[in-house]
Amino acid sequence: LMPVLMISTNVTAGNSAAVMKRLSREVAAMLGKPESYVMVQLHDRQRMMFAGSDTPLAYCELKSIGLPFERNTEFCDRLCMLIDELLGVPPKRVYIEFMVTERHMFGWNSQTF
Repeated sequence: LMPVLMISTNVTAGNSAAVMKRLSREVAAMLGKPESYVMVQLHDRQRMMFAGSDTPLAYCELKSIGLPFERNTEFCDRLCMLIDELLGVPPKRVYIEFMVTERHMFGWNSQTF
């Protein structure tokens, strides 16, 4: 459970609550997990540079217990399309780090999963 999507970008997110709500729904659907466990963190207007340029860019981390690594390419494509649609950052300016965590390494509600 417990998917976490963190995005840092140098663009302004506009209606950041709407952007995060959309990302939350999409992550839940992608991973087939209840949205009640999904956390989204969006850091916009960051001072960032990629390939020597500060044109729109984003760095993302997707963490989850049981993240099916064989679907990372599919997840990468979907997240890049969403980031382009919602934030105006083209896929060639996005890095995504996928991380699988073990149940005993993640806590919630005064206990581990």
